[in-house]
Amino acid sequence: MITLKEIQRAGMRLKGVIYPTPLIPAKFLNRRQDVQVYLKLENLQKTGSFKLRGAYNKLSHLSPEQRQRGVIAASAGNHAQGVAYAASLFSIPAVIVMPERSALIKISATKAYGAEVVLWGANFDEACNYALKLAEERGFTLVPAFDDEEVIAGQGTIALEVLRDLPGVTTLIAPVGGGGLISGLAIGLKETHPKIKVIGVEARGAAAMYNSLQAHAIRELSGVKTIADGIAIKKPGKLTFPLVQRYVDEIALVEEEEIAGAILTLMEQEKLLAEGAGAVALAALMEEKVRVEGEKVVLIVSGGNIDVNILARIIEKGLVKSGRLLRIWLELEDIPGTLNHITSIVAEQQANILHIIHDRLSKHLPIGITKLELDLETRGNGHSQEIITALEANGYFPQRIQ
Repeated sequence: MITLKEIQRAGMRLKGVIYPTPLIPAKFLNRRQDVQVYLKLENLQKTGSFKLRGAYNKLSHLSPEQRQRGVIAASAGNHAQGVAYAASLFSIPAVIVMPERSALIKISATKAYGAEVVLWGANFDEACNYALKLAEERGFTLVPAFDDEEVIAGQGTIALEVLRDLPGVTTLIAPVGGGGLISGLAIGLKETHPKIKVIGVEARGAAAMYNSLQAHAIRELSGVKTIADGIAIKKPGKLTFPLVQRYVDEIALVEEEEIAGAILTLMEQEKLLAEGAGAVALAALMEEKVRVEGEKVVLIVSGGNIDVNILARIIEKGLVKSGRLLRIWLELEDIPGTLNHITSIVAEQQANILHIIHDRLSKHLPIGITKLELDLETRGNGHSQEIITALEANGYFPQRIQ
């Protein structure tokens, strides 16, 4: 059974191993006088996420025989790096099974910590099943990503730091995948301060915990789809699910565009890089998916290991969400001067043309008609609407590209 004492013991084991990560005020959110928001920056932790806490605590419990045989884990990235780094500190051989489409940056980082990486399966669950098979065949000790008491206790040490650094905290909002992080946080907070509200956040495309809570039983999703790959889990753990039922007050869901917007906000406002899972708590608060009036609120920025290859796409989604990237198309008569007229209207509205496609050859277009697509840099939603209104006033009918 996981208790506050177990979390406190884990905290002692982790001294000198992990960073006590910063808890900083979110100045861009604290303009409202009735709420104080703080960011707990686990993206600045060693290996780039909170996962080292649970991995190290788990490995510290292994017998000499288990350490000699080695450990195995399945992960899409962050748990992989946490286990690999922790294993290197104990000089334990480590094998990490990662989904075949894992981010290259996470595969490379895991290998750099000295682990053997095996790519298997299309998602975390398939990788996990293969890791279980290898553990049985080769005698490895499995280090679960979330459904394990020592792992949960290790993640719960974040709560001890929050209570130390922010006396009077009233609400904590954290990402939810399999439930290990939020279970540890909730136990660490509520065993000493039962009135603290603990809120979890999932991506709507990976709402395994939310659906299970609604059904009052563990339910497995047929598939998951989200840019928040760190919480792309098909079903909660057998251990974590009842803990979430008991300790967590509510689960909120956020959309992909909202996650992208939160990533962009952290970059611009706080100069912080967060991965999708690390930004969902902020997304829920920004989009008012949770109520936090008159409270001291802590948001867990759980990790910053984002694939640079998709970062540009995420930023683009964030710009569209905030109205600062307007993408439109319109059909025009194919006569000289029309394109110049359109660009003149855009220039008068002080918008910057980033990309333009002028298509008169597509087979679906009638003869004499051309299609124009524009990507415009704007100052926000209000400015975007002004541009559309100006085009309509001149007889054009632009349509937004979603």
